[in-house]
Amino acid sequence: MNLLQRFKYTLEADLHQVLDKKEQKNPIAMLNQYIREAEKQTEQTGKLLERQGQLKEKLEIEFKENAELLAKRETQLKLASASGEQDLIDFATDEVAAYSSRNNTLQASIEASTREYFELERKFETMKHKIKDMKVRQLQLMGKENVTRAHHQMDGMLAKNNQTNFEDLESYIDKLAYQIDKDHEVTTFEARLAELEKNATTPESPLLIENK
Repeated sequence: MNLLQRFKYTLEADLHQVLDKKEQKNPIAMLNQYIREAEKQTEQTGKLLERQGQLKEKLEIEFKENAELLAKRETQLKLASASGEQDLIDFATDEVAAYSSRNNTLQASIEASTREYFELERKFETMKHKIKDMKVRQLQLMGKENVTRAHHQMDGMLAKNNQTNFEDLESYIDKLAYQIDKDHEVTTFEARLAELEKNATTPESPLLIENK
């Protein structure tokens, strides 16, 4: 089985069946690998197609050169026949037969090569379309995966246990605010008491004058 046939069977496999393999935990990662392999095989097939085109061109060159030699030998055969020299006639006849046979073989080979080239080219284009379709499928699955992850995170945030966490957090903030207010109140009282102590120790203090 050649490379093109193997790749054809690979592309025709059910993509969903591939993604549903039990041992595969991440279908996106598997699809990425699948696309990379398909691109690599498509590139290799493209090189084979290019090679087939080159071989077809070489056959056409051989055919052209052989046709020119055949025409030359046919002309020489006519001259040999006119000269009556049997050895030249026999040689030219054999040459015309050889070139004619080769000409027919080359023509058949070119026709077959042309059909094969166009068939390979058609399949090559189909392979490229398959890869494009897989990339579209890749984007669809990535979008679906992203939405699923987003929903999962949102659902977790909005779940009942998380609501309890919000309630605990709110209670903690209330306690913290109360403690800050209380500390501020204590600090204010201390400042007022310190101010009284300060005034009591100064000569102008009403408390000192009263004690006198």
